[in-house]
Amino acid sequence: MTTATNIGTLVTCSPDVNNGHPVITGTKTSVSRVVVLYKQGGNAEEIARRISHLNLAQVYAALAYYHANRDQIETELAEAESEFWSLATLHSQKDKNTDE
Repeated sequence: MTTATNIGTLVTCSPDVNNGHPVITGTKTSVSRVVVLYKQGGNAEEIARRISHLNLAQVYAALAYYHANRDQIETELAEAESEFWSLATLHSQKDKNTDE
């Protein structure tokens, strides 16, 4: 007989990992990374294939966490996108100043 897994143990948040943002337990893969692929149209099976160290249960747990905590994850994604564009702008300005 196999042992059942408590699905509540598949996603964790720790201040020591990923700045306290939720990750798939035992990995450094963030829930947000799974959600980005999901929002790009990937289903759970495709996501598990693309992030090959995750199994299907871990992907579904990340998606369940997202749907139960949508505002939190959407805020994380918006902050990451804002940081990306700020850094891109700084890099672009640096390149411009170097060309002059």
